[in-house]
Amino acid sequence: MPLLTILIVLIVAGVLLWLVNNYIPMDHKIKNILNAVVVVVVIVWLLKVFGVFVYLKDIHL
Repeated sequence: MPLLTILIVLIVAGVLLWLVNNYIPMDHKIKNILNAVVVVVVIVWLLKVFGVFVYLKDIHL
């Protein structure tokens, strides 16, 4: 996967998370959970892209 594609995905995920945090009214606890879930998913995806988690190649997110 090209580095530019990875960068674009990270920027889009960050902007979408920022938009949700700023413009969708919800409880602070729910926002914290949403932020944590998005960060964990992005980190796992990055680890899969760079081949750190080779054994996770059969799991689809």
